[in-house]
Amino acid sequence: MADYSIYGGPSEDWLAVEADLPALPTGLPVTELQRVTNEMRSKRAQVAMVALADKVQIQDLTIKARDGYSLEARTYLSAEAAAGDPQQKRPTYLHLHGGGFLLGTIDSEDATCSQMALETGVLVLNLNYRHTPQYTYPTAWHDTQDAFLWIHQNIQDLGGDPAKVLMGGISAGAWLTASLTMEMNGGRLERLAGLPPLAGQVLMIPPTVHPDCYAPQLRRLRAGAVSSYLLRVPDPREDDTKLNPGNATFEQARGLPPTTFGVCGLDPLRDEGLLYAELLTEADVPTNIHVFKGLPHGFHSAGNKLKASAHWATVMHGGIKWALEQPKASGKFDVTVW
Repeated sequence: MADYSIYGGPSEDWLAVEADLPALPTGLPVTELQRVTNEMRSKRAQVAMVALADKVQIQDLTIKARDGYSLEARTYLSAEAAAGDPQQKRPTYLHLHGGGFLLGTIDSEDATCSQMALETGVLVLNLNYRHTPQYTYPTAWHDTQDAFLWIHQNIQDLGGDPAKVLMGGISAGAWLTASLTMEMNGGRLERLAGLPPLAGQVLMIPPTVHPDCYAPQLRRLRAGAVSSYLLRVPDPREDDTKLNPGNATFEQARGLPPTTFGVCGLDPLRDEGLLYAELLTEADVPTNIHVFKGLPHGFHSAGNKLKASAHWATVMHGGIKWALEQPKASGKFDVTVW
């Protein structure tokens, strides 16, 4: 039985900066909270882009969703790669932002995606999937599927290699990634049937199970008292892998692509991320597992105030490059602790 509580407890670095971090808006109506926080995130990205803008080639795109809605998307390619051989087929990475399905804009991800393109050499496609409260489940899931299909339908125009399409995300974006990857596995998602398999996925601080479907997760822990997420509400749809990829069986997990995990030790989502990592390892999926010990969900937004923020980028960018090396499964649940 699993016990990941050794990764919890606040780190000294986090305690040193926590008190000085800007307070998040409180007491606002949800749509006002969405607006204010998105503005903050976009401004932070704008500041970071001052040093990055001349180094990347950026292009805005529109992707039609299945219901006719026009989804915002944006590609990022390093200027060096853009000036290279036009016949060379590039790996392509679909990026999905975090924000609890409420937050995130196309602009808020500019710095993250630009840095990713510069560090990995891949073409990054940033999707602005639709958000709550205006849109509810499964809209964001369907938007992700439609964007993935669009990438393959337009892979030649993108200059991409269909055998080297990866995807990944942060928090809610990691959930969407894990869901699509699990549903595609073995051709179980009819809309994407016949497409080449994913080359890899990167799951940063991933939720993998809806709170009302958490009972199977608790059964895999040594004791409820060591859980990072004390929810005990059973649900008859616990086996729905669209909503709960973390509740997949070994048989459903076999054949998944190389998967990188970035998990925070002080995060309520810690256990479901590591339980999913352990499931994939035991199902002979190549896994690359990292834990940021003693740090909370989304700590990287503190930027260079935390030493661990640099490790965040190392894990995310390294996960892309590692998957492209076509690693083999080790069968060992090895965790790198930062």
